[in-house]
Amino acid sequence: MVAEDAAGGARGAAVTDSAGGDGPATTDPESIRRIVREYGAWAPVYDWFARATASVGGVRAGCVAALDLDPGDTVVDFGCGPGVNFPALREAVGPDGRVVGVDVTGPMLDRARALVERRGWTNVSVVRGDATRPPISRADGALATFVTSLFPDPYAVVARWCDLADSVVVANFAPHGGRVANAALGAFARLNARLFDFEVGDPLGQLEARTEASRRALVDCTDEVAVEDYVFGTIRVQAGRS
Repeated sequence: MVAEDAAGGARGAAVTDSAGGDGPATTDPESIRRIVREYGAWAPVYDWFARATASVGGVRAGCVAALDLDPGDTVVDFGCGPGVNFPALREAVGPDGRVVGVDVTGPMLDRARALVERRGWTNVSVVRGDATRPPISRADGALATFVTSLFPDPYAVVARWCDLADSVVVANFAPHGGRVANAALGAFARLNARLFDFEVGDPLGQLEARTEASRRALVDCTDEVAVEDYVFGTIRVQAGRS
């Protein structure tokens, strides 16, 4: 029933009830439990914070623009959280398009579903699933905002997304700003060290490594890649199109 609810009537998309494709999982079970535990506990605060800062720096609007969606398209929002990206994605695909939110954290999805119900959106669906093994077999576009920074192996995750969508856009935390901006990002990373599963010592270096891994996946798996920095260089949006 989840697959039917999520995919019914959507052009260019198919949602499955499986793990999403063959091959080994790219994130170990403990990493998934960590993400579920940390994000689940933070869900009420994150919901408020994400909505309050949705337009800050133009990041989310830039991500949706980079997807280059057409009316009637289907787009998947990996790690959708409480659905902050839904309004802009829904506007981009129009009433005949489809937005599918995927998240592994129950409390986040509860809030996303509540948002969809409040707004009466009939072309927005949410599916509980692991973004590293997507329950999606095909879509026109795939978006992930501040998700791949959580994965030990972002390359494998982003490469898999490239197999299912023509356009893939990821927003990563990245230390590409000045001293003050990088210091603020470093403080944020250390505050959320358990969520990011950082080793002690160099959180900025690990953020940079995961951002670069995402870029390499897009370069290797798509035809063209565009990169743009936001918020004083602390957020990098990378877009790949096939």
